[in-house]
Order: sequence, then C-alpha cells, then structure tokens
Amino acid sequence: MPLDLVELVAPGRTAVLVMEMQRGVVGDLARFPDLAKICAERDVIGNAARVLSAARAAGVRVVQCTAAFRADRAGTHARNSPFLATLLRDPGHMLEGTGAVEVLPELTGPGDLESRRYHGFSPFTGTSLDMTLRSLGVSTVVALGLSLNLGVPGLVLEAVNLGYRAVVVTDAVAGVPAEYGDAVLTHTLSLLAARVPSGELIPAWGAA
Repeated sequence: MPLDLVELVAPGRTAVLVMEMQRGVVGDLARFPDLAKICAERDVIGNAARVLSAARAAGVRVVQCTAAFRADRAGTHARNSPFLATLLRDPGHMLEGTGAVEVLPELTGPGDLESRRYHGFSPFTGTSLDMTLRSLGVSTVVALGLSLNLGVPGLVLEAVNLGYRAVVVTDAVAGVPAEYGDAVLTHTLSLLAARVPSGELIPAWGAA
C-alpha cells in the first residue's frame, strides 16, 4: 500500500462525505430505477457500507450529505435547472419529513453528522458543511454516493475550490448510464481527486 494514501486519509484530518444515499434516491423508495439497477449490479451500497464501517472504526468522521424539499418549496430555486423543474412536478418527491429523505439504514451510524440542502446539486454552497469540516480540522474529504452525473462531481469540484484534498471511492459511486459514470471518473474526477477502490482505502485506515 502506498504510504502517501495512508497519509492522505489520516483519520485526524479526514471526513467521508456520503452523497445522497437516501431511500428516495437508491433505496426502497427510489424514483431512479436505472441508477438503482447500476448500484445493485456494482454493489455500490455494500462497498459504501464497508468503507463507512472502516472509517468509523478508525475515528474518521462521516457526514451524510442529504437533499430534501419543503412542501412549500421555500429555499428551492425551481426554475433554474431543467432537471430540477422536472423533479418538482411531483409534489411528494424527496419531501422533508418523509421516508424518502432518510439515509439508507445500512449506511447510518450513531456518530454521523448530517448536512442537508434544499437547493442545487452539491453539498457545500449555502450550507454549513465547510464550516463544520474546518471546525473538525478536516483537510481531506473522501467522497462516495450518488451520482456521477451531478452530485459527486459537484462535491469534488467545490471541495477542491475550497482548498480540500479529495478522494473518490471508485466502487462506491455510480452514474447513468454506467459507461458515462466511468467516463466521468476517468476524464473529469481524475483531474481533481485521487481515485481509490474500497479494497485499497479500507486497509489504509487499518494501517493508520
């Protein structure tokens, strides 16, 4: 195992950011069947669960980056994105207070933090996530979750712009179609972040 990976993800300065691994995105209430199918085929949830278990055991903070909408849509810009406008045609989609916005139970832990947003597609802008991470002394963020179409690239780009080092867990992310997600990992995220499969990341925490 490269020593630089152990140093990069050292527990005292690392947090795992879990992007939208919610019941209404990829769980039992999912509205995106193609994405859920790819996640099942690639064991994305299982890989994420193993990473999070190792992170918690090593003392690495886990932050659940979740999305929700208020019933009155307050705080949500509904007309500045075609995709968002489509989602909001369903008045019950990812509604605050419903089961759809809950994190998958197999990915939750008692010490996890949550950063919820009501707008946009990435977790830093307009939330307290950056301040939370800085208060914890975090300088490296490990990204996993959904999706490689929007959320994960947005998370990584914002993190890099804010001065964090970034790592993407390559087998705990997915996009639609699957080949497009793979291309994003290869041609976009490789320019911004280290790319590490769960099988390499987990031992790095064991060696820390």
